[in-house]
Amino acid sequence: MKIVVLDRSSVGEDVSVEPLEKYGEVETYLTTKDEEALERVRDADIIVVNKTPMDARILDQASRVKLICEFATGYDNIDLEYCTKRGIRVANVVNYSTSSVVQHTVACVLYLLEKLPYYDNYVKSGAYSAQPRFSHFGMPFRELDGKTWGIIGMGNIGTRVAVVAEALGCRVITHSVSGTPRENGYEQVDFDTLLRRSDILTLHCPLSEKTRGLMDLEAFRKMKRTAVFINVARGAVVKEEDLYTALQENLIMAAGIDVLCKEPPAPDHPLLSIQDSTKLLITPHMAWAGVEARTRLVTETCLNIESFLEGGMRNILNP
Repeated sequence: MKIVVLDRSSVGEDVSVEPLEKYGEVETYLTTKDEEALERVRDADIIVVNKTPMDARILDQASRVKLICEFATGYDNIDLEYCTKRGIRVANVVNYSTSSVVQHTVACVLYLLEKLPYYDNYVKSGAYSAQPRFSHFGMPFRELDGKTWGIIGMGNIGTRVAVVAEALGCRVITHSVSGTPRENGYEQVDFDTLLRRSDILTLHCPLSEKTRGLMDLEAFRKMKRTAVFINVARGAVVKEEDLYTALQENLIMAAGIDVLCKEPPAPDHPLLSIQDSTKLLITPHMAWAGVEARTRLVTETCLNIESFLEGGMRNILNP
């Protein structure tokens, strides 16, 4: 059994993929360009992939492949219809990064709400040592306790964020873009109400035709000027040019984003010109990537392979 890992770097080189060797001969590549994929999968029985496209053009040449394992939850890079016709099973991994994303969401909120970059720089610049007082609070910040935390996307991540928000003293309100809200005990409101009432607004929804461009300039104009906005969902849920305008015009107080429409962004992306980290925090799509989460991803992929080899259908997307 030959296992070909096309996107080894997607789980980080600090996390071992050696457990895969239990199931066969493993051939790994840190990354794979589209034009390299065909030759690399030609004699594979199992393909492990993250971003490299797996379509008819490539898979037509891979006559031995029986299983494609996605090193992720999303499988947009795989032609599922073609795989079903060929009898190639496709498996993904779900819920491996929930704790990591929840943690990052809260970290972003606290970083921005408490103006932590300002205070860190104040001390390290020598300004604190030069002042006569024991304390300094030159950039006002507020408590989370008593604030309203709005959430779009009440799946596993959004629900866990709601629990943490309540523990920090927030009132949680939610909005269902799909129109089919979950019965979870939280107050559910329409979109305009969510925008108007939220002191903190965090996105945890999938990208769909209903969520694409959901957060546009009109939406930001309806938010509180003191609001903190966080996107750890998908880049295209936000119109990035409109977020830039909203920050430049102080329509909201601050934003933290871990996802962009194009990753990595072009050097001249307008959001990169906002250097004030008390206003905008950008992280490089790493909210999901705690060491434990990436280790869990490899472990779950191994369990998917083991199940398949034993005739099972664990996490198979096209049974």
